[in-house]
Amino acid sequence: MRRQNVDDLLAFLAVAKERSFTKAAAQLGVSQSALSHTVRALEERLGIRLLTRTTRSVAPTEAGERLIRSVGPHFDQIDAGIAALSDLREKPAGTIRITAGEHAAYAVLWPAMSDLLAKYPEINVEIMVDYGLTDIVAARYDAGVRLGEQVAKDMIAVRIGPDFRMAVVGAPSYFEKRPRPKNPHELTAHTCINLRLPTYGGLYAWEFEKRGRELKVRVEGQLVFNNIDLRVKAALAGCGLAYLPEDQVEAHLAGGRLIRVLEDWCAPWSGYHLYYPSRRQPTPAFALLVDALRYRG
Repeated sequence: MRRQNVDDLLAFLAVAKERSFTKAAAQLGVSQSALSHTVRALEERLGIRLLTRTTRSVAPTEAGERLIRSVGPHFDQIDAGIAALSDLREKPAGTIRITAGEHAAYAVLWPAMSDLLAKYPEINVEIMVDYGLTDIVAARYDAGVRLGEQVAKDMIAVRIGPDFRMAVVGAPSYFEKRPRPKNPHELTAHTCINLRLPTYGGLYAWEFEKRGRELKVRVEGQLVFNNIDLRVKAALAGCGLAYLPEDQVEAHLAGGRLIRVLEDWCAPWSGYHLYYPSRRQPTPAFALLVDALRYRG
C-alpha cells in the first residue's frame, strides 16, 4: 500500500469518528482546508463518495461505513500493537547482562538478585563471572562491577557494597610444621595457593598495606586456581596459605578450621561499584536493578 493511501485513510477515519472536519483537523494537527482536500482526493481516487457533508454535520455514506468496517479494525490493531510496545518499555521486563568478578557475584550481586527476581518475574539477569577488566561496551554488557578505583571516569558508577578486607589463611595442620609469617616478605618461604588472573599477565601478586607502606608479594606453591571455592578447599585441606576475601572465610575462622595471619597488613579495599556508560538510557528493569544493588550502609 502506498504511503499516500495510508495517510488519506487515516484522515478519513478521523473525520468519520469525530463527525467533524474541525475536530479531526485539530486532532491530526493539520488545517481544516488541508484535511478536506485530503479526503476529497481519496474519494476521487476511489471514484465514490465516502462522506455526506452539510453545513452542520458530516456523516459517512454507505460506502464510507463499509470502508470503516473493513479497514478500521486493522488500524486499531496497529495502534494496539504500538501501545503494547510502549507498555513494555514502561514495564520492568527484559534481560540485563552484567560482568563481574567472582567475589562480587557471590557477595553482592546474588543476594540482591534473589529478592529482585522473585518480585519481578519478567526481568532476566545474566551474570558472567570474569576476572578480566572487560570492555562492557564492546562486549555488549549492560553493566559491569569493579572496585571503585578501577572504574573509568567516563562511566556512571554506583556503589553497591561496603569496603572489605582480604585475609591470609591456613589450616591448623599446615601450621603444625611451619611458623606463622610475621610480615609479607616471609610468605616467600611458605607454600601458597595461587590465583591466576588474565589482567595481571599470569599469577596474582598478593597485595598488602601497613601505615601507608604498600607491598606486593609473588608467592609460590603447587596449586593454582582461578576461583574462590577451590582455594578455600585447598586451604582447609592444609595444602598451603590462601589469600581470600575475609567474608568468604569468616565461618571457617570462627570454627577454628582456618587460622588467620598478617591481619595487620590487610588494609580495607574500596567497595564494589556497578558501572555503565553515561549515555545509556536506563530501562525500568535496569533502574530497578540499580536501586536493588545500591549500597545504603
